[in-house]
Amino acid sequence: MNDMKLITTIAIVALIVAGGIFIYFKYFNTIKIEDNDIEIAPEFVIDESQIIPPPVEEPEEVVEKETVLGTSVENRAITAYHYGEGEKEILFVGGIHGGYSWNTALLAYELMDYLEQNPNTIPEGVRVSIIPVLNPDGLTKIVGTAERFSLASIPQVQADTVAGRFNANTVDLNRNFDCDWQTKGTWQDKAVSGGNAPFSEPESLAFKKYIESSKPTAVIVWYSSLGGVFASNCHNGILPETSALTTLYADASGYQAYENFDFYEITGDVVNWLAKNNIPAISVLLTTHDDTEWNKNLSGIEAVLNHYAE
Repeated sequence: MNDMKLITTIAIVALIVAGGIFIYFKYFNTIKIEDNDIEIAPEFVIDESQIIPPPVEEPEEVVEKETVLGTSVENRAITAYHYGEGEKEILFVGGIHGGYSWNTALLAYELMDYLEQNPNTIPEGVRVSIIPVLNPDGLTKIVGTAERFSLASIPQVQADTVAGRFNANTVDLNRNFDCDWQTKGTWQDKAVSGGNAPFSEPESLAFKKYIESSKPTAVIVWYSSLGGVFASNCHNGILPETSALTTLYADASGYQAYENFDFYEITGDVVNWLAKNNIPAISVLLTTHDDTEWNKNLSGIEAVLNHYAE
């Protein structure tokens, strides 16, 4: 009798062990390694067709805040800064005559600060671009920097600023563009270098490439000193939009409007080259060399921007 109980007990234990082994291999030992391959038990194979992928987020459009056009003879960056978004680009340019007209660069920096603080000044559909210093080497020669500056940050502006008018190759950049270009140009009663060829200078070439790629709606270039707003043309007549810009800026600012600059012969001028390429452009000459005439110019700037509001 005892033997029968023992046999029965052994049989039950054997059945339990066998059942445990079966369950283990069937349901828990789901992965086995054979020749470095992984096999997954059929009960746990994932049907990839039933997997719902997470939604793909569209990347946000990156709006460039600045563009490096190129570098100067002395390897200083020439940069355009952008404000607002829109297909109509209105471009303002300062410092083409470097330290000789340092107040035009200062005016550009003042405008940049103003737009940072007053973004609603820019109408919808308009992008304002500012090149504060087209001749950074000439500006540095006089004020000691081509970066953002203020009157208070300049120890003392040199009394004789003529040398700062030219780039490091002693070329007048406003005589280096392809409209009536000549090797020797005129400035007042002086002969100045127009370079070896149109766009021979890295600064003017960088500007040319930027214009060709961005195709601005209108361009305003600041100079000093005379006090006036001048239309542009290159023997192809004044564009109607250029006439409108000249009148708008002059009326709002209080500067006198001129159809052309005829005080002496101008060759290789940047706004006339823009006119040659059918881009409306005006020259705004500040009254002196040491005043940005901020309120006058802000009124002119706002009149131009409102003109292009959608």
